[in-house]
Amino acid sequence: MSVKATPTATATAGSKLLTPADHTLVMIDFQSQMAFATHSIDAVNLRNNAALVAQAAAGFKVSTILTTVAEKSFSGPMFSEIADAFPGQKMLDRTSMNTWEDAAVIDRVNEIGKPRIVLAGLWTSVCIVGPALSALDQGFEVYVIADACGDVSTEAHDRAMDRMVQAGARPMTSLQYLLELQRDWARGDTYELTTGIAKKVGGAYGIGINYAKSMFGAHEG
Repeated sequence: MSVKATPTATATAGSKLLTPADHTLVMIDFQSQMAFATHSIDAVNLRNNAALVAQAAAGFKVSTILTTVAEKSFSGPMFSEIADAFPGQKMLDRTSMNTWEDAAVIDRVNEIGKPRIVLAGLWTSVCIVGPALSALDQGFEVYVIADACGDVSTEAHDRAMDRMVQAGARPMTSLQYLLELQRDWARGDTYELTTGIAKKVGGAYGIGINYAKSMFGAHEG
């Protein structure tokens, strides 16, 4: 019986970790009409997590696509928390429920030319499953920010996440996304950006940063 060699550890990041330069973030249908029927996550947490993702992407200069469905005729505008993070950026409005079937979106994906796609939006079982499975089928790596997605029920959201994970998508959370982009507190050029976002929309973690800095002058680095 052959003996497997012991691997050698190196102080380097794993290839499956995201970096700001290796992916395109697609934020999908964060709109009023879609949010009204979302019940797998409450509206406050949904907006907060969407803001965290948008601010992280904008701050780290991640290539980002913002897309809406039937904005003028039915679903309403994109959440201001997202639009405000990308002032002046065009919203790509669609008729298709599956973002990956929209030619303007795909033209932008190809123009950016990144091998990884990160998805967040409403609803998980329709507007996220569609592009996730389609992108996987075409050879992209796909990540889904689970707590920046929502659906008409917890069951619908959970089964959609199961389906995408079974197909090869990689789930993550909004705070995880921010911290994975930073990844090392010695990166001083983005330290204040990261902790600043966390303090504003990072929940209990952000409260802890505020407390530590105020009471003890603490610093993650």
